[in-house]
Amino acid sequence: MKLSHRSLLGGAFTALAMSMMLSTAAKAEALTVYTAIEAEDLQKYAERFNAAHPDIEVKWVRDSTGIITAKLLAEKDNAQADVIWGLAATSLLLMKSEGMLEPYAPKGVEKLDPKFRDKANPPAWVGMDAWVAAICFNTVEGEKNGLPVPTSWEDLTKPVYQGHVSMPNPNSSGTGFLDVSSWLQMFGEDGGWAYMDKLHENIRYYTHSGSKPCKDAARGEIAIGVSFAFRGAKSKAEGAPLEVVIPSEGIGWDMEAAAIVKGTDHMDAAKTLMDWLITEDAMKMYNEGYAVVGIPSLAKPVEHFPDGILEAMIDNDFEFAARNRERILKEWQTRYDSKSEPKS
Repeated sequence: MKLSHRSLLGGAFTALAMSMMLSTAAKAEALTVYTAIEAEDLQKYAERFNAAHPDIEVKWVRDSTGIITAKLLAEKDNAQADVIWGLAATSLLLMKSEGMLEPYAPKGVEKLDPKFRDKANPPAWVGMDAWVAAICFNTVEGEKNGLPVPTSWEDLTKPVYQGHVSMPNPNSSGTGFLDVSSWLQMFGEDGGWAYMDKLHENIRYYTHSGSKPCKDAARGEIAIGVSFAFRGAKSKAEGAPLEVVIPSEGIGWDMEAAAIVKGTDHMDAAKTLMDWLITEDAMKMYNEGYAVVGIPSLAKPVEHFPDGILEAMIDNDFEFAARNRERILKEWQTRYDSKSEPKS
């Protein structure tokens, strides 16, 4: 039987309509992902994930650790995020205690170092990488101002450094909070606050970013920036006159971690992202910016990263940090916020 032109055209239009419908259905599913990952890394993270899963779009909501943590807590009863990808483990422990996370064991979770996963089964969160505290010292500014290279946290309280030190505000920055919580653990509650009282005398300003003190030191805007080790190593690799110092008393640290937000309407896509972000490919990507990753056997040395990091990392009590977070931040705010930079 011959088909008429009208029949052929009708069939063509039907096929085109079906094709358009399938194309629309095949459009990428969007996940709203809250993060404190360095802004310069967001595109890379999304592109690497999309190389494996082009059908899922990552829509970033990015700010510093403290601000993202506060935003998530404020949205507790009306969650806007689907996934958290790259936020301090101490923040996720707090959210777990508030019942805000959806437990899920990503594929391959057994490969993670036990420190890099929640103790519950299934875990409420999994770790990606760790960042560690360090001092960024600008050797040019140090020589100009007659400043010796500090070798300890205690050194930073010496009168010679007055007005030459910057560090992150712990209410805004995860790096700032790990500094404060680690000092309280290392020196004891009274000793920790006494130390910060003395350090405050030498602080020129507190920043709202964990990397900014080191970036400022790299540019010569200040001699000493309390920051994290990888930022210092990266700035040094770019030619900045920096020494990255690991203080002799030990260093605080925290994990970047990930979790599914309870109540997401995109559970399958969220699980797919969680599966991918602990794969070997993801770990190798994290290792481009962090020396310590969730699967330690995959970690390769990072240029200019200081020696002795693993030995210097304190036995960090994450439960203490999470349980006392609100109290610590309120006390810090009362004592020291007068020197904080204005929030942008």
